Amino acid sequence: GGGKTSCYRTLQRSMTELRQSGSANPEMQTVHTYVLNPKCISMGELYGEFNEITSEWKDGLASGLMRAAVSQTNSDRKWIVFDGPVDAVWIESMNTVLDDNKKLCLNSGEIIKLSAQMTMMFEVEDLAVASPATVSRCGMVYMEPISLGLEPYFISWLNTLPERVQSNPGIKQRLKKMGEKLLEEGTYFIRHDVVEPVVTVDN
Repeated sequence: GGGKTSCYRTLQRSMTELRQSGSANPEMQTVHTYVLNPKCISMGELYGEFNEITSEWKDGLASGLMRAAVSQTNSDRKWIVFDGPVDAVWIESMNTVLDDNKKLCLNSGEIIKLSAQMTMMFEVEDLAVASPATVSRCGMVYMEPISLGLEPYFISWLNTLPERVQSNPGIKQRLKKMGEKLLEEGTYFIRHDVVEPVVTVDN
């Protein structure tokens, strides 16, 4: 809830639109994202594994995405986004990708060399189980929900209301005033004067 996804999507959209409008800046290129959750699959499904019966190599999701991105030789940017909790096991296998070598070494003996147009991103809640070696190899953008405040969530909610509300500026304006007047005070009241049977967060 800190705005991590919205942040990188906004950057992606901006770079792509600048390229399409003919920007002279060579850094502004069309951006393609490949998003996966590394914790929802096993290590073998992530990086690839040998079939125990046939001994055939089966590609993993991450290695397949990287190979597909490397095979594209155009100037478009390719961002591979690992959107999920950091695990000490799968993140350690990324050390050779994150250092100056920029190579993914697979159990099959294959080495996938990342191109200059590729970027590895990790969209994580925290780095509690990441080793110092992993942390030192990454550039960090720290975002926290408390810095965002409640207003962006409220404005976003207003924009998703049914069409009959959207087309009536009076109702929308009244809701906006109520939000501005009551939202912060109501949240403060819940946090300081109420016992919640199920604990919630502000957003």
